Amino acid sequence: MSTFTAEMLGTALLVILGNGAVANVVLGRTKGNNSGWIVITTGWAMAVTVGVYAVNSVSGAHLNPAVTLGLASIGKFAWSAVPAYLAAQMLGAFLGAVVVWLAYLPHWRETADQSGKLAVFSTGPAIRSPISNLLCEIIGTAVLVGGVLAILRPENLVPNSGFDKGFAPLLVGLLVWSIGISLGGQTGYAINPARDLGPRIAHAILPIAGKGSSDWGYAWIPVVGPIIGGVLGAVLFGFCW
Repeated sequence: MSTFTAEMLGTALLVILGNGAVANVVLGRTKGNNSGWIVITTGWAMAVTVGVYAVNSVSGAHLNPAVTLGLASIGKFAWSAVPAYLAAQMLGAFLGAVVVWLAYLPHWRETADQSGKLAVFSTGPAIRSPISNLLCEIIGTAVLVGGVLAILRPENLVPNSGFDKGFAPLLVGLLVWSIGISLGGQTGYAINPARDLGPRIAHAILPIAGKGSSDWGYAWIPVVGPIIGGVLGAVLFGFCW
């Protein structure tokens, strides 16, 4: 499997399981309807864990442009490989969103709330305040990228233990769970430009009954914020460690 295919499939799996959890909570007449924020954050944590386990040995399982750009900014990833990784992540996120749409096909007509339908695909603010929303995404993604680098720093790696491939993905998932519970309440914690933009494009294209707006006026925040935060988190990690 090529690194492009790995990043595409890993990101698709991430979105299928993460956005699928959101769909189960917000769409009408599902078994998990109204089961709440803890279900969503747990679903996303497990989605990240599974996605990383699936392709870590092939591509390093970035699954997130903020991670790719953050690593490249501190010399831990080749800039020449960045465009292919970003393209794979965007394509994977789009395809993953299409799969979620198909999986819940009967439930779109059972959901009156247009914002709920959009929430299955992309994030949105609890209180619309662009500067505050942007800052929250920057902070959340800085914690993500800095936290991942901290988990994988050499002091934590026992020689020949396989820690980085065997146990570290679970810790990354726990980190995402923690971010969702602690910092996700304002914006829905995109912390991943592909995870938000790819599915938002899917929302705009797919024939979803009564779907409403794709909220393109907000769409730049979960793209720009995570990119700034990813680079900031990587730089701060390099400065501290």
